[in-house]
Parts: sequence; structure tokens; C-alpha cells
Amino acid sequence: MSFTDEADPIISDLPFTSHPKPAKTVTAVLPDEPLIRIRVRKQFSLVEGREIWIHRELLYYLVWRDLKARYKQTILGGSWIILQPLLMTLVFAIFLGRIARVPSDGIAYVPFLFSALLPWTFFSNAVSASSYSLINNAPLLTKVYFPRLLVPAAATLVRLSDFTVSAVVLLVLLIYYHQTLHWTILLAPVLVLQVTLLALGIGMWFSALNAKYRDISTALPVLLQLWMFTTPIVYPASLVPAKWTWLYELNPMVGIIEGFRSALLGVQMNWRSLAISTLVSFILILLSTHAFEKLDEEFADVI
Repeated sequence: MSFTDEADPIISDLPFTSHPKPAKTVTAVLPDEPLIRIRVRKQFSLVEGREIWIHRELLYYLVWRDLKARYKQTILGGSWIILQPLLMTLVFAIFLGRIARVPSDGIAYVPFLFSALLPWTFFSNAVSASSYSLINNAPLLTKVYFPRLLVPAAATLVRLSDFTVSAVVLLVLLIYYHQTLHWTILLAPVLVLQVTLLALGIGMWFSALNAKYRDISTALPVLLQLWMFTTPIVYPASLVPAKWTWLYELNPMVGIIEGFRSALLGVQMNWRSLAISTLVSFILILLSTHAFEKLDEEFADVI
């Protein structure tokens, strides 16, 4: 092969003889905030019942999935539903009822304690499960749209099923200790509804915060532990000094626990504490719903 200085006939026939100018590089500057946001709602509103109703089958699936997965590969299985409050009652009854002699307003300490531990255990477990619900369902949240409220709602309903099973044990204890049932037991379903809504509201709030700030998962068990001992569970509310009662009753679980205990054991109902609890619970549910909706659009980005 030889090279000559003759011009290539193919190149000679081209309409240009000089090299083309290099293309200019254009750098796009993106704004810090997106120009367009895709939102479910244009303004703040409470939970849309129609949207929840449309996705009701998904809620059923999430509850059923969690129920089946909870006690897989466990030896005792669903027995933990009953064992958890029973073991706590046994420990507190020995160390506080027998040794420390904590008063129980003239009621046998075991039913006095178990009637309070039952709603508290449900509330505490529901809040804890709800706070991790968005993180645990991250693959689902990032792939398809559905009302995000269904995720903490499913976690709360799963714990409500535990409460229903444990309530049978409570009835057996009431019969064993010869506790007479009064008409006030009709208030128990109303109190169960109130503590369920409160657990859902607080769980929504913590689930939204936990999705953005992972410190919540570390702080929440400590907060729940402190909350337990500021609630009349292992001791009666009558031990609280009268001058601090108004502050003590701002804890919404005080009215719920006292009301639940009064409804089952037939002691005098503290209507003022119950009314304050209802009002504070309603305010917390509104604030939690608002906070959840404000952070809703960020879930897919931060999880």
C-alpha cells in the first residue's frame, strides 16, 4: 500500500473544505426548588374518606400480610399476644403489689393492673409499629401511589386484633377475682375507639418524622417508657398531688386508662379527666394528620 499527495476524490467533492466548528457546551442551571410539584391535594384537608374507601382492599391486604408475617418462625407463635401483658402483670404484681405495696384503691391489684396494662400495651405497640411502617414498606411507597395513611393504619389495626384476643383474658381475670360487671362496661367500646384513633394519630406523626429523621427510632422507646410511668397504670391517679392534677390530666392516656378501669371494675368514673382526654386526643389527631400530609410528598424521596 502506498500513500500519495493526491487529494481524495471523495473528500474533494464535499461542499466544504474546512473542519466544522465544535459545538458549544450549554450548561443548564437547575433551581433549588422544583418549578412544578405533583401533589395529591392542593391544600390542607382532613383524611379523604372516599380515597380510603377506594383503596380499602389494599388496607385489608396490608393487615392480613402483617398478621401472617408477625409470628413466622417463632416457637410460641400467636401465644405472645397473651403472654406479653400477662408477664408484665406478673412482674409488676410481685414487685409493686406484694413488695412495694402500691395501693390500688381497694381493688385486687392484679385486675387493677391488667385492666390498665391492656389498653396501654395496645397503644404502645401500635405507636411503635406505626412509626416503622413507612420505612418497612419503602419499596411499595416508591413504586405506586396509594393513600399513605393506609400503612400506619394497617399497623394499628394489627395491634387492635391483639387487644381483642387479650380482652378475653381480662374477662377471665374479672370472673376469677369476682369482680361484678356494671352498666359502665358499655363505655369500654367507646374508649377502645378513642385509644385506637389516638394511637393512629400519634403513630402517623412518628412514622412521618421517622421517615425523615431516623433519630426518632432511637428516641421513641424511651419516650414511651416515660409516658407509661406518667400514666396511672401501676399506681392509682389518686396518688398524684391535687395541685398537679390539672397538668397530669393533660396526658390523654390518663383519662383513657382511668375510664377503662372504671368501666370494667365499677369504680367511680372521673368524667372531667375523660373529657380533657377526649379534647386533647382530638387536637393531637388533627395536628398529626396535618403533619403527615405536609410530609406526604417527601416520603418517596427520603425513605
